[in-house]
Amino acid sequence: MTAPPHGISFGKAVRVWLRIALLSFGGPAGQIAVMHRILVEEKRWIGEERFLHALNFCMLLPGPEAQQLATYIGWLLHRTKGGLVAGLLFILPGLIAIMVLSWIYVLYGRLESVAGLLFGLKAAVLALVFQAVVRLSSRALGNGLRYGLAATAFLALFLFNTPFPLIVLAAAAIGWTASGLGSRAFTGTGHEQTQSAPYSDADSALGEELPDHAVPNMRRLIVTAACLLALWLAPVAILALRLGPDSSFATIGAFFSKLAVVTFGGAYAVLAYVAQAAVNQYHWLQPTEMLDGLGLAETTPGPLIMVTQFVGFLGAYRAPGSIPPLLAGTLGGLLTTWVTFVPCFLWIFVGAPYVERLRRNRALAAALAAVTAAVVGVILNLALWFTLHFLFVRTVEAGPLRTSLPDPTSLDPAAFALSVAAMVAVFLFRVGIGWVLAGSALAGLLLRLFVLP
Repeated sequence: MTAPPHGISFGKAVRVWLRIALLSFGGPAGQIAVMHRILVEEKRWIGEERFLHALNFCMLLPGPEAQQLATYIGWLLHRTKGGLVAGLLFILPGLIAIMVLSWIYVLYGRLESVAGLLFGLKAAVLALVFQAVVRLSSRALGNGLRYGLAATAFLALFLFNTPFPLIVLAAAAIGWTASGLGSRAFTGTGHEQTQSAPYSDADSALGEELPDHAVPNMRRLIVTAACLLALWLAPVAILALRLGPDSSFATIGAFFSKLAVVTFGGAYAVLAYVAQAAVNQYHWLQPTEMLDGLGLAETTPGPLIMVTQFVGFLGAYRAPGSIPPLLAGTLGGLLTTWVTFVPCFLWIFVGAPYVERLRRNRALAAALAAVTAAVVGVILNLALWFTLHFLFVRTVEAGPLRTSLPDPTSLDPAAFALSVAAMVAVFLFRVGIGWVLAGSALAGLLLRLFVLP
């Protein structure tokens, strides 16, 4: 077997991707930072400009941008097999961890000790979601138009429950149009500017030229798309035919398949849509249980979107049909993960060859930057939604607006105190994610065992 032109062996790449997967804690921001440190700064396999171009493309796609970024870079380095290995290894640790924790949750979640740990984790999750808003806004909102776009996206969701895909498409259209009119409001990547970075594409192992396999081949792309579409949709169709279209498995498969197509902007943006649909429409779980799931996902390696596996697990566990509940939950969780991530490979393997040829397209870059700005408002909406349902026992409808406001008399003092402590640790003392999660969980345990009735 001949060595690839960039000289990076496939075996070495597999070891590096496994290392990245095991270190990928803390949500998409932390995972992308780990990839950047290892692939760009340490290994010099890929340059700064190419890394950011790939990231912006993945942020425009539906689904988890960190996993898709790993798949994209793996594909750049070692073709389809490289993309499959990078993407699958990025998922595997989280899949195993969330499945084990889901079993523990349904079997022992009512124990005071477990309930206390989860109570504390919720406070940490609130702080981390607000931290994600601040981090992303510092990179994506550099002028008044971007701030206005973020504010508009937030109000559209919070006050009027505007469909999330419509917000993303409108933002992309605004960025594209602004570029066509000569505006520079959305120029740049919305992230760290590459001019100050020494890690140029020309100095990387991959180089700055287009790899041979990145040249679009229509026949190959059609075959790839057909195979991945079959892998994605066949299990959903089989379950619907065998168990009926109203079964929990068919509903879970259909919902998360739709989610894979219509949710854009990264894990926190996706979770805003999942949380509201899973709680309000399908009644698979309660708002506080959604926070529990997000807390579990924050403490395990892999994509934060693995919380959807927890949602699918509970949905099937509570409506198992003729299947034993734990087996039903396991199958529901695996089905959710399957239909969530198989489309990610489809978007990358079919779309990446064309996107690589558009790296210097200013209109596309402006559209991507506008989407990133709108996503700031989307994540802020998620943060406030979680806050309302964690700190307040009751909420009240706000007249004709399609939103809820807190009932001040139902404030939970313990939840409020823990949340403030987590916020102070994150924003004032800049404590690391791991310590915040551990400290909040311990505080919740102590409160549950010795203070709360």
